[in-house]
Amino acid sequence: MNEKITPTVMKFGGTSVKDAAAFLRVAKIVASQKDDLPIIVTSAMAKFTDALLNAFEVAKNGESGEGFTSLKEHFDRHQAVADELLDKTRKKAFLAELDLAKEELSGLLLRVERRSLPLQMLRDAIVSYGEQLSSRLLTEVCKANGLNARQVDSRRVIVTDDEYGSAKPIWDETENFIKLELNNLLESGEVPIMGGFIASNRSGETTTLGRGGSDYSAALVGAALRAREVQIWTDVTGVLTCDPRICSDARTIDVLSYNEAAELAYFGAKVLHPKTIQPAVDHSIPVRVCNSHSPNEKGTMVLAKSDVSPNKIKSIAHKTGISILRISSARMLGSYGFMSALFQVFERFRTVIDVISTSEVSVALTLDNTESLDKIVTELERLGDVEVKHGFAVVCIVGEGLRASPGLASKIFSTIEDINISLISHGASSVNLTFVVEEEKVKDVISKLHTTFFK
Repeated sequence: MNEKITPTVMKFGGTSVKDAAAFLRVAKIVASQKDDLPIIVTSAMAKFTDALLNAFEVAKNGESGEGFTSLKEHFDRHQAVADELLDKTRKKAFLAELDLAKEELSGLLLRVERRSLPLQMLRDAIVSYGEQLSSRLLTEVCKANGLNARQVDSRRVIVTDDEYGSAKPIWDETENFIKLELNNLLESGEVPIMGGFIASNRSGETTTLGRGGSDYSAALVGAALRAREVQIWTDVTGVLTCDPRICSDARTIDVLSYNEAAELAYFGAKVLHPKTIQPAVDHSIPVRVCNSHSPNEKGTMVLAKSDVSPNKIKSIAHKTGISILRISSARMLGSYGFMSALFQVFERFRTVIDVISTSEVSVALTLDNTESLDKIVTELERLGDVEVKHGFAVVCIVGEGLRASPGLASKIFSTIEDINISLISHGASSVNLTFVVEEEKVKDVISKLHTTFFK
């Protein structure tokens, strides 16, 4: 590769490509950075992925025709963008692609109804059409606006294992394919446009990277090509000091460290997905979070290290829908192997633990995925007494230097001294303090803390 080629990877989320006005905004943003060798990664149009998943569920219940019919309004949305932004030739090319997608989706939904292939495989194949169509449509819109754009099928460059629905990239192969496919396009002055979230396994079958997978796709491309930076374009200006739906005066954070961003992402700050961070960490590539509605604003830059803020706290994230499990057993006292046995239960049911706290004879932990809860409880009851409570929220306070700041924890908890704290985790990470409260109290908690530390 020519050492002078250092691209900028630009990922656009679903709200950034939700309608004709949004597609046009994206084309103009890309054109404004065409000298920086942009590579575009796009999500599906807003709400289309959910519609595809719903169609899959309807087909699974024996109504493939009804499932396909439910997609009509979303096909019409794609056509409306083509009608408004494309000339006759480009519109004809896209609509031919759209007709082919309709035909293929109808066939896939029928296969779901008949169970003619593994359902998880069919699910990934069906949901991939969101990104396939948005990347093709965005390519035509960019061409119509003077850009030398070319669609690249992400399934040709991102290779994964066979874990449908949440596939893991095979890095060496993915890196090589990305370089082979994209370097020549960049050198010839073309703008590659890819669908995020989708990939393929070694057999060539479609896989998906799971929740937030489009961000992950962008990070993989950025890491493989040692990009100048990875830009995540969304509908908010960067990462905020808290959820603006709770505090209207929440403001943009200028700079976050990778560690701070990862903690915020995991605990509910939806702007960044946790997996986005890791490929950037591995290759020290900056990640910038931008607002497609306000492209001239700087947003938030995520770097390997960031300065400590004056009040030590950068942001307050939260996650609702949390359940607390408490496992008590005298077997824990002075014994080894108990925690290993406990964690193996969650591993068997592929369930992630958010927060954990232990004493001599009990363990308390939180889950946000309760899909396998009954089975997990049955297994845990072999280890001890199990208590389950629902209706909680995790609050995560993030900032470099948090653990080494005397008196800060005292100030945090004195601010919310009238709120009962169900669980606390502090010290596992140097950049976060996490605690659990009743879900109905979480807005009050965040409002009080934000007023204390950011006004």
